[in-house]
Amino acid sequence: MRNSQATVCLFVGILLVAASVGCGSGFTPPQTTISPSSNPLVAQYNISHVQPGLTAWVEFGPDTSYGRQTSVMTDSTSPIPAGGHVLTVLVAGMLAQTTYHMRAHVEWANGIWVDQDHTFTTGAVAEPLLLPQFSVTPSTPTAGAAPAPGVELFSLVEISNPNLLQAVATDLKGNLIWYCPGQALPIKPLPNGNFIVNNNENVREIDLACNTVHEITMDQVNQSLQAQGLSYDLVFFSHDVLVLPNGHWICLIQIFKNYTDLPGYPGTIAVLGDILVDVDPNGNVVWNWSAFDHMDVNRHLQGLPDWTHGNALVYTPDGNLLLSLRNQSWIVKIDYENGAGSGNILWRLGQEGDFTLLGGDPSQWFYGQHDPYLVNTNGSQMNLAVFDDGNLRVDANGEACGSTTSAPACYSRATIYQLDESTNLASLSWEYSPGLYTFWGGSVGVLSNGNVEFAMSEPFPDTAAASQIMEVTPDSNPQIVWQMVITGENAYRGSRIPSLYPGVTWQK
Repeated sequence: MRNSQATVCLFVGILLVAASVGCGSGFTPPQTTISPSSNPLVAQYNISHVQPGLTAWVEFGPDTSYGRQTSVMTDSTSPIPAGGHVLTVLVAGMLAQTTYHMRAHVEWANGIWVDQDHTFTTGAVAEPLLLPQFSVTPSTPTAGAAPAPGVELFSLVEISNPNLLQAVATDLKGNLIWYCPGQALPIKPLPNGNFIVNNNENVREIDLACNTVHEITMDQVNQSLQAQGLSYDLVFFSHDVLVLPNGHWICLIQIFKNYTDLPGYPGTIAVLGDILVDVDPNGNVVWNWSAFDHMDVNRHLQGLPDWTHGNALVYTPDGNLLLSLRNQSWIVKIDYENGAGSGNILWRLGQEGDFTLLGGDPSQWFYGQHDPYLVNTNGSQMNLAVFDDGNLRVDANGEACGSTTSAPACYSRATIYQLDESTNLASLSWEYSPGLYTFWGGSVGVLSNGNVEFAMSEPFPDTAAASQIMEVTPDSNPQIVWQMVITGENAYRGSRIPSLYPGVTWQK
């Protein structure tokens, strides 16, 4: 984060001064203060300065060896007011009710400056908010296997108490290091260091202190659709939201549509399905898609009225979208073409879909799936990780698990499929089944060290655990290298992120 000239300058400054140091032409030392934010686990490191183009980052830790750092922030204010300007760095990733040391590293065009050490004591989790219990279980992996660095970011779902926290981050020891009140179905990190949170009534971009930076409401979406002559019975923002490189948000919304005398459903029934809306930064819907326009309402594997139950979105390198439809046991690819697409379904992945699964065993498809994760693509080749819940898994005889007392038992697993979009051939290239079954929720991802991490909600028969998260090796005989059990609350998703800051990896 420093060039060689700045490093020499800093070394000279250290020889001259025992506290704050700096040098460079026109050197005017910044003034700093540290204050609490609206989040008791987040500090505001305020840097008052007069230098245009100033950048800063903060290192922090339980002692003066620090050990963690924030991203580099740039004060883009131009011109700098005559009285100076304040750049605030939000410092997060700390335990509750603990004293931390921290200091800022500041650079501008002709200089560098390092602040003296400061201390900050975090607060307690604000009442009446409550935490579930996180327990990391020791494991004995094969030699050389180790967990990927980073922290765990959770989208939790409260079981019985609305005061239980839902947007939570822990370290790999299971200690709470960050949270934000409110629903989080889900919460996802953004490239700018903020997070996006779906809470059914609105979708918000928030900073580390949980301040709302940008928001889309159901009323905004409805008004924009109506202005285009579109009328939907909108229910709520549902399960996922996707942030595109152009700043648009793809929101997944559930809607009702009435049908009369569908086969097996006499009379009128309000069918619950999914739409997608592409919302620009001004809150305008610029593209939309409805499952009712592109799918057969009479294909309902888990009955009606919950017809499709979309639960995850993926943006593909060719500018299209993958949509996981849990109640269809399909992942569909939608012709989006970066907002210019027809919305047609390009393919359907899963049992009775458009791909042939090599080996021909229908039990090897995913069923009631969650959270497809695009591992990589190479031309027409795609590697896709999927958390396979296993609901109503069909065996070689066509019998669905759990459908009768004699039917096979259902089970859940983490999977990776290799797809060839040019031939519509699919193969199950990797799987791991821990011998448990979760009938809802779950997530999966490939980590920086190549290991696979997945989360399970309500793993049966381990009924003592509300959720279980595992990191395993990606070989043919997977070994557990890290695992966490959550009691008191379910994990809709759990994912390893390098740190709470983009471009920064915390090793411990």
